[in-house]
Amino acid sequence: MIHPLLEDTIAAIATPTGIGAISIIRISGTKAISVADSIFKGKARIADVNSHTVHYGKIVAGQNDFIDDVLLTVFRSPNSYTGEDVVEISCHGNPLIGKKIIDLLLQKDLRIAEPGEFTKRAFLNNKIDLAQAEAVIDVISSRSDASLRGARNQLDGLLSNCVTTLRDSLMDTLSFLELELDFAEEDVEFVAKEELLRKINSIIKKIDELLDTYSFGRVIRDGVNVAIVGKPNVGKSSLLNYLLKESRAIVSDIPGTTRDVIREEIMIDGILFKLFDTAGIRLSENLIEVEGVRRSNEAIVNSDFVLFVNDVEQGYSKDLFNELQQLTGGERIIPVINKIDLGIKTDVGDAVKISATTGQGIENLITRMKQCAIGNANYSEKSAIVSNIRHIHCLRSAKDSLSEAIVSLNQKYSGEFIAVDLRSAVDFLGEIIGEVTSEDVLNNIFSKFCIGK
Repeated sequence: MIHPLLEDTIAAIATPTGIGAISIIRISGTKAISVADSIFKGKARIADVNSHTVHYGKIVAGQNDFIDDVLLTVFRSPNSYTGEDVVEISCHGNPLIGKKIIDLLLQKDLRIAEPGEFTKRAFLNNKIDLAQAEAVIDVISSRSDASLRGARNQLDGLLSNCVTTLRDSLMDTLSFLELELDFAEEDVEFVAKEELLRKINSIIKKIDELLDTYSFGRVIRDGVNVAIVGKPNVGKSSLLNYLLKESRAIVSDIPGTTRDVIREEIMIDGILFKLFDTAGIRLSENLIEVEGVRRSNEAIVNSDFVLFVNDVEQGYSKDLFNELQQLTGGERIIPVINKIDLGIKTDVGDAVKISATTGQGIENLITRMKQCAIGNANYSEKSAIVSNIRHIHCLRSAKDSLSEAIVSLNQKYSGEFIAVDLRSAVDFLGEIIGEVTSEDVLNNIFSKFCIGK
C-alpha cells in the first residue's frame, strides 16, 4: 500500500533564498517527468531521455511566454534521491524567475513540498534509514570539520550498520525463544538459558560501547561551551582576544569593564569551542553589574568546562574557586594564572601559567582545553559514534529491557516474560533506524529541515 504522502508530486526551490548565480527547483513524484515535459522546450522530449542526463532548453508558460533559459536534469525512479522520478531545473538565480517557475508548476496540479519532504520520501522509499535521514540535516548544519566528519559517517551508515547488526542478533535469539513457546507442552529447549544469558550480556556490552561514545559525539556535533571566569581585571577579556586573534572585548584597567557575557567561537583542530567571556565576579551594588554577575553564573552552570582565570598580582582566589565548585559540582574547572610576563612569583599548583599579552603558555592551555573537551576518546574515522539524544534514549531503553530480561532469566520466569523484554529491546533499536516509528516522531524529525531538502 502506497503511503498517502507519496501520492502527490511535489516541488520546491532547493537553493537558499536571495540573488545568486543559479537557483534550483526540485520536482519529485509520479508526474515529475510529464509536468517537466509540458513546460520545457529543448531538443528532446523529457519523456524519452535517459536517467541522469542534463538538457538545455527554455521554460515556457505558453506558446510565446518565455520565462528563462535553463538546464534540466532527469533522475528516473528508483535511482534518485527520493526513489521517485525527480527533475531538477537550474535557472538564473533571480528570485522572481524561481517564483514564476514554481507558480507555473502549481498550475500543473503539483504542490509545494513540506520542510524535509524530499528526504522524508527517501526514507519512506527505503533509500535511507531514519538515522541516515537525521544525518542529512547534520551535514547541512555542520559548523566544524569534526561535526561534518561525524555527520558524514552517520549518513554513510556506520551507526545504522552497527544498530542493525545488534538488532538482527537479538532477533535471532528472540526467534529461538519464541519457537520454544510454540513447543511449550513438549518441554523442548532450543537455546540453553546459559547461552541466552551470554548473548544478552554481549548485546548489552555493545550497547554500552555505543552509549560511551555520546560525550565525544555531542562535542563533535555541537561543540564545547567554555566559560571564562574570574575576578575583575585578571585578564579574561585579554585571553578571549588572544584566542580569537582579534580585539573583540574591551580591555581596561578599570574593574567591571565587562558587564555582560560576550559569546564568540573558535575552531581548534576541527572542534568548535564556544567561548563565553563573563563579567568579573564580585560583590557590587550597581544593578547592571549585579545582572552581569547573574548571567555569568548562568553561563558557568551551562558550560561544559570553565577557564578559572587568576593573575599573579591578585593571586589565586580560593573563595571564588569554592563558589565555582558549587556551581559546577566540583568538576570541569581548568585553573589559569595570567600575567606571568610581569615576573611575579606565586604558588599556582596545577594551574596553567599564561600571559594573555605575550601568548606565553597559551599552547599549553589549548592542549588542556582539548583534553577536557574530548577526554581520552580514541575513535577512528570508521567508528560508529552516537551524537543524537533520540538515539541515546532508544539505546538506554533497549538496555533497560535487556536488563529486565536478565532478571526474568535469573528468577526462572517463564519464556513469555523474557520474550516480551527482548521484543521491547528489538523495537527500541528499530526506532533508531526507523524500522519501528510513529508518524509523530517522523513529523518532528523532518520539520527541522529546510524546504527543498
